[in-house]
Amino acid sequence: MLRMSPRKVRLVVDVVRGLRVNDALTHLQFMPKAAAKPVWKLLKSAIANAEHNQQLNAADLWVKTAYVDGGPVLKRSHPRAHGRAAPIRKRTSHIMLVLDTEPPKMKVACPGKKFVGVDKEKRVQRVKKIA
Repeated sequence: MLRMSPRKVRLVVDVVRGLRVNDALTHLQFMPKAAAKPVWKLLKSAIANAEHNQQLNAADLWVKTAYVDGGPVLKRSHPRAHGRAAPIRKRTSHIMLVLDTEPPKMKVACPGKKFVGVDKEKRVQRVKKIA
């Protein structure tokens, strides 16, 4: 229930996803976004929970998954011309962080390359078939 728009928080959470916990804390500490402080506090809390409840070492932890969903919306109104009212939607966010001891397996998309993950011999064979 963070009183901040999910769109703004996602910008911060996308940077942290897939990093080692110490690197993620460093990134968040020096990030010039308002959402960085609540995400930093949440990450510190998750680390403390992992150390206390699961007896894990903080140096071995990785941010496995991190995502932001929209929470309940506070609906307000703003007076406009001719006695009308315009709606104002004050959004909230739910942040989900999952830590793991193994580095996450993330897919890296390379849209500019045709033969991603294919060894050189197969690439040459495909080029010869096309030509």
